Amino acid sequence: MKLQRLLAVSALATAATAGAQTYELGLTGGYAGGLSGEAFIHSPSLIGPVGVKLGVSYARAADAINDSSDLGAGTFASYKATGATESGTHTIVGLDATYGLGELAPGIDTTLYAGARYGMFKSTEDYGSNINATYSTSSFGLGAGAMISYALSGNLSLVGDLGADYFLKSRIDRVNNTAAGKTTDTYATNDPNYSGISDRFVRPGVQFKARVGIKYVF
Repeated sequence: MKLQRLLAVSALATAATAGAQTYELGLTGGYAGGLSGEAFIHSPSLIGPVGVKLGVSYARAADAINDSSDLGAGTFASYKATGATESGTHTIVGLDATYGLGELAPGIDTTLYAGARYGMFKSTEDYGSNINATYSTSSFGLGAGAMISYALSGNLSLVGDLGADYFLKSRIDRVNNTAAGKTTDTYATNDPNYSGISDRFVRPGVQFKARVGIKYVF
């Protein structure tokens, strides 16, 4: 009977904790290797001040192709001078453990976070007339940072996010469209040509980020 009562009390306490759990939905914008935005959901107090955050960010690369790269037919800078263009995107999924430091000043609180990253990166060099080369890779990584929020009104807060992510080297795929047709190449990290392709394809090793936005607590 005592065991049954203990189990019942534990179940009620768990239910009460779950019922009291809050969540935060956020949207931030700023810079992370280019103009960047992130949407996230955060459960700040799963176990005391420890929580979990899931975020997805997207950025337009500020620099997609290395101007000084030369694959044997001249630097990319020399092609840019005659009209070639570059573009790129970074899509990053992050799963973090968080730790709330509480209010550091009235209305201002800080949350530290650290966790795993999965990045999907793509860059294109375009010469017009459907002649282009697109490089893509997917990489695992780690990240950490801090979110500082300021309560505005009700459940709405202003939030700033400062941090850095690190990504491992991984296989690079290249799709090359030429007047003679399309070719597809894959470069593993141990490929003798990997260094040259990696130098041409600009994507994060270490990437710093600074964003600001809003979050809604519910």
